[in-house]
Amino acid sequence: MSASKIKVSLTTLGCSRNEVDSEELAGRLSDDGWELVSNPDDAEVVVINTCGFIESAKKDSIDALIEANTLKNNGKAKAVVAVGCMAERYGQELASALPEADAILGFDDYKDISKRLTTILNGGKVSAPTPQDRRELLPISPVERQVESKASSFSRKRLDSSPLAPLKIASGCDRKCAFCAIPQFRGAYLSRRPTEVIDEAKWLAKNGVSELFLVSENTTSYGKDLRDLQLMEKLLPELASIDGIERIRLSYLQPAEIRPTLLQAMIATPKVMPYFDLSFQHASGTVLRRMRRFGDSEKFLHLLSQIRALNPQAGIRSNFIVGFPGETDAEYEELVTFISKARLDAIGIFGYSDEDKTEAIELPNKIEEDVIRERLSEITTLVDEVISQRAEERIGERIRVLIEDSETGEGRAEHQGPEVDGSTFVRGRTRFKVGEYVDAVVSEVEGVDLVATPL
Repeated sequence: MSASKIKVSLTTLGCSRNEVDSEELAGRLSDDGWELVSNPDDAEVVVINTCGFIESAKKDSIDALIEANTLKNNGKAKAVVAVGCMAERYGQELASALPEADAILGFDDYKDISKRLTTILNGGKVSAPTPQDRRELLPISPVERQVESKASSFSRKRLDSSPLAPLKIASGCDRKCAFCAIPQFRGAYLSRRPTEVIDEAKWLAKNGVSELFLVSENTTSYGKDLRDLQLMEKLLPELASIDGIERIRLSYLQPAEIRPTLLQAMIATPKVMPYFDLSFQHASGTVLRRMRRFGDSEKFLHLLSQIRALNPQAGIRSNFIVGFPGETDAEYEELVTFISKARLDAIGIFGYSDEDKTEAIELPNKIEEDVIRERLSEITTLVDEVISQRAEERIGERIRVLIEDSETGEGRAEHQGPEVDGSTFVRGRTRFKVGEYVDAVVSEVEGVDLVATPL
């Protein structure tokens, strides 16, 4: 069976990095003659791009594969294939435990995705990946990494018509956070060359994108492996000069790596949004040391004051882990106090759970699950109050909203990132166009969402 006009769907779970991976897979498949369809019901091959970060994400991925398998009886589907982080991380284990998936493909299969899917459709077998520490597979020196980077060609096809698109600037991570397994299955940090990033940004602009969302496992490390820690500061003005690009947004910033030059570039470069996605994870210095991270409540509050001194309207979000091994009542209360003082716009709260092949799984003094649930419930209530108060502080602010839903007038202001930071609803007009920018004033709030009146 050849690939010509065979219908394939791609369903993406997890983070924005996975979205980019899916569009790169779509690009390769499209180049090889496959017909991409948005509805899995119409597909002969259903590809699920899985997430393997936390337990809830793993469950969602397994549920999606099981649901897709039902299409083999009720629809056109002939094969269900798992790709993504969960597939890479668990490989053969997942293949044995989940017969609903006809194949489990790892990252190394991506460059030959068309051949792999053809083999599966023809009744052949493709071996599931063997779990390995991918940090050991990448060349170490900057020169070798450049050669490695050049070996990968750009191929991407958009899977939606959103005016926003993630743009991957790097892959992997060199940090050793005790709770995180991502470096093991994503590999060591590898920055893409600026020319590659710019070329892809230009392509996105020509394909309906006006907002770029720069993504990686750690955006503040961009250029470190290329011996240029200010490469991001040089890249931002070049991205801002691209015709059609109106907004640039950075994600996944490591607080300990935010240098003054980067902070200044983010604030001063036209079209770069005053948006800071800061990965604090906790506020207690002692907990952070056990996490193999840096900082404390005082340092973090100082960073927030620096940002707001440069731009009082800046949007700031973060994630926190509650119940990390050894977290005392006093350390937990330090986190509570920090969240009360920080005035963050968006906050993600996660209860700690053991992750395979992480340092934290071996740490002593594990917190009882009922204590974690109690702390999680308490701090979630606080978070809801804090972010609602922060939203109310924005009443009267002038904002510019990128419309993403033409019927409701829903969109996002400069300080709001995609999907997880709340929305802005523009009211007072009957017609909107997806992708247009509307100048407005915040008039009221609905929870964490803003309501704005057009100027």
